[in-house]
Amino acid sequence: MENRVSDLSSVRRPIAQANGLPNAHYTDPAVFNVEKHALLFEGWSGLAVAADVPETGDAVPLDFLEMPLLLIRDRQNKVRVFQNICRHRGMILVDAPRKIEGAIRCPYHSWCYSTEGALVSTPHVGGPGQNTHDGIDRALLGLIEVRSHIWMGVVWINVSGTAEDFDVANAKMMARWQEFDKPLHHGGTESRFTLEVNCNWKLAVENYCESYHLPWVHPGLNSYSRLEDHYHIEEDDAFSGQGTLVYRQIRDAEGGTFPDFDALSDKWDTAAEYITGFPNVLLGVHRDHTFAIILQPVGPEKTLEHVHLFYARPDTSDTLRIRNAEQWKTVFAEDVFVVEGMQRGRHAVSFDGGRFSPAMDGPTHLFHAWVAGKIEHARAQKQAAE
Repeated sequence: MENRVSDLSSVRRPIAQANGLPNAHYTDPAVFNVEKHALLFEGWSGLAVAADVPETGDAVPLDFLEMPLLLIRDRQNKVRVFQNICRHRGMILVDAPRKIEGAIRCPYHSWCYSTEGALVSTPHVGGPGQNTHDGIDRALLGLIEVRSHIWMGVVWINVSGTAEDFDVANAKMMARWQEFDKPLHHGGTESRFTLEVNCNWKLAVENYCESYHLPWVHPGLNSYSRLEDHYHIEEDDAFSGQGTLVYRQIRDAEGGTFPDFDALSDKWDTAAEYITGFPNVLLGVHRDHTFAIILQPVGPEKTLEHVHLFYARPDTSDTLRIRNAEQWKTVFAEDVFVVEGMQRGRHAVSFDGGRFSPAMDGPTHLFHAWVAGKIEHARAQKQAAE
């Protein structure tokens, strides 16, 4: 594997001389495993949305790169993420979404945990009828919690536990969109959908970051938000994307629109922005709604795109919400043939990662440079440890 990804120097060159990432970064299981740790476990990755557990006691089991996790809203109304395993023998605790009425009970030996993760019951652990033992310190055997943070409605996690606090690591991204740092209301069942795409998750990021493809892939959007109406968003080692100066609200038959977010600056009367919070969360903001797409890597060549739409108020029009979801599903589905086509292209043995348009591909090149930098850093740490 080292030989296949050892030389990433061409990726980090200035854009006019840079190549894209080598094919192995899209097709090779060994490289996928390296990226899993260097890109997705070490930083703040998107896992789910807080709206997945709307009420106290709600619990949802999730797999994140084969790691079993449990998303739960505890008795204090705090959203938490735990490893979904009993501390006794590693049994899966919750195998389907449900409401935790009392304690989280392991189905194997009935060890029980509070919704805050504390081990509260160990029946017969000291022998029949003996529910305690000097060798079992319950205070040390609570559920293993994964660091989490909620921003833009998304539950972000840091699996390694070593990243800077979310609001430090993502300070520039949060500052850019501070006007949207207010309650966001998930649109409900009709405002969530998932696309299964046969491509590496990075290709979804790369495509989302740039506006270059709009005239040919999104003719509907391009009919009013033209290529020349867009601008690049580039923040080294943090995020990249695009913005438009022309955003058109959808309207119902009477001309009604979604309510705007309060106290937005005049910029947002006509503008909208779309960025990737590295590594795997695609975000969009508009005067009247936001969205988040959480990319779930399933393997080197398969990705699930979990799309969620949010609004300024909880009482928005059912008709408009459905129309908005249908509109975005159409737009995102238009990209599927592109990312799947690029994935197939990564099996061409002579492909060298491709070249970038210096004028149009800046956001995508920035993402590639971030990926290369993270992998090189992880490799240097490993060599130092050896």
